[in-house]
Amino acid sequence: MLTEFIKKAVADGMDIFRIFDALNDTRNMEKAVEVVIAEGAHAQATVVYTISPVHNTEYYVELAKTLEKMGAHSICIKDMAGILAPYPAYEIIKAMKDAGIKIPIQLHCHYTSGMGAMTYLKAMEAGVDIIDCAISSMALQTSQPAIETMCASLAGTGYDPGFDLKILTEIAEYWKGIREQYAEFDVASKSVDTNVMIYQIPGGMMSNFISQLSQQNALHRLPEVLEELPRVREDFGYPPLVTPTSQIVGTQAVMNVLLGRYKVNTSETIQYMRGYYGRSPAPINEEVRKMIIGDEQPITCRPADMLEPELPAAKELCAAFMEKEEDIVSCAIYPQVAPKFLEERMAGKLKVDHELAKQGGGAAYPV
Repeated sequence: MLTEFIKKAVADGMDIFRIFDALNDTRNMEKAVEVVIAEGAHAQATVVYTISPVHNTEYYVELAKTLEKMGAHSICIKDMAGILAPYPAYEIIKAMKDAGIKIPIQLHCHYTSGMGAMTYLKAMEAGVDIIDCAISSMALQTSQPAIETMCASLAGTGYDPGFDLKILTEIAEYWKGIREQYAEFDVASKSVDTNVMIYQIPGGMMSNFISQLSQQNALHRLPEVLEELPRVREDFGYPPLVTPTSQIVGTQAVMNVLLGRYKVNTSETIQYMRGYYGRSPAPINEEVRKMIIGDEQPITCRPADMLEPELPAAKELCAAFMEKEEDIVSCAIYPQVAPKFLEERMAGKLKVDHELAKQGGGAAYPV
């Protein structure tokens, strides 16, 4: 399924693929990098940034070396939580350059902590090749630093990108109007999120904690959850808190507080301990693993090697509504929602109510 997704995406115009794994398990990225290269597109392999006793500069340099040897065309350091401070950024990027990394290094910081622009400046001093920005009306908060701010800061220097601020202002005004149309969904915090600096918790993760605890009338136990989170993360081998590991670790921390440590475990936690998400950055607490999966031995191979081919079942699932080969890939990725979407798409084109048609009797009314 991965192979076909990439092939179709390239054929439909995608030219750069940012490939990442939540655990920085390069085995989980290797196939995607291989196929992207084979299809003639740009394979950008990602280094997910986090802070832990094992995630030091040497760790990130070795990871970058592995990705370069894998054939990646460029590397992206992904600071999904906005916790990469200016001086660690300088140290990591300079170390990568000094270690002989030849491919471009791109930096992607979220502005959640308010450090993004400062981190970019130090990264440039260290030799970073590309920084990710957003137009000002869509920037800051949990987005990226504003491109206008960066351009103004770099004007007249060797890093000046030469963009016209007047044109950027026009673009910002356009997107400001678009954003206003979605105001009811625009609920992100308008200020710096200090929790992300203290607990490495992105804003969305904190919202999940509040929601989960509120449903159990246990919001007063939020401080306990925040204390439990780093303990769970350590037990799990210090996974970066990015999708899906942030949800796995976070939900388990809530359950540990409410129900007792590892008394009840989510299916995702069980699969994680079985090795089905990949290799953790540090060794997993074996006592905790035994509490969760008993004497069962975790897999040590690449998790995807355990999967059965998914395309035949997906093709069967969408056969009645398939219009193009991309529909098969959609059903393989989203088996719960894609078939219904494809059915409604066809019903709209044929002006037929498929639900009535399924009932038989020859009755099918326009929709």
